[in-house]
Amino acid sequence: MEKAYLDILKKIGEDPDRPGLADTPKRAAMAMDFLTQGYGLDIDIIINDALFPSDTDEMVIVKDIELYSMCEHHILPFIGKCHVAYIPNGKVIGLSKIARVVDMFARRLQIQENLTNEIANCIIDKTQAAGAAVIIEAQHMCMMMRGVEKQNSVMTTSCMLGAFRNSQSTRAEFLSLLNK
Repeated sequence: MEKAYLDILKKIGEDPDRPGLADTPKRAAMAMDFLTQGYGLDIDIIINDALFPSDTDEMVIVKDIELYSMCEHHILPFIGKCHVAYIPNGKVIGLSKIARVVDMFARRLQIQENLTNEIANCIIDKTQAAGAAVIIEAQHMCMMMRGVEKQNSVMTTSCMLGAFRNSQSTRAEFLSLLNK
């Protein structure tokens, strides 16, 4: 990857030997490794048995989870927040694990629509919840820095599964609690 970044610097007309760029290929490769670390992570290791028996069947919501990802079309960042809700069905997941699930899927090249679905499906799969809902609001650098250059645009995606899809009142409760 370091060689590829060196080639990119040369291709855009830069002098990769100038002092400010001398170590840039190495730093850029390390940054890309970090930004795409989700490919090398294992969801079962991330959750680490942090699933706990519980009799609660009331909605659990974690709001405003910071989100940093990279679009697969331009390899530019999209940045925003993720809201995750689920309805436990015999067990709950550790609070920090929800944020870690978001990070694992976000640290891959992809589109926001798929990211939203991956998070919701993972919560259902790992907790056997009666329902899961995910909303992501993000600003995309590919739309802000290039192309149409719209600085205030925000993309919102949602995925509603189980009770959140099948029950209008459950969905309405979730959406109303997000706005508090």
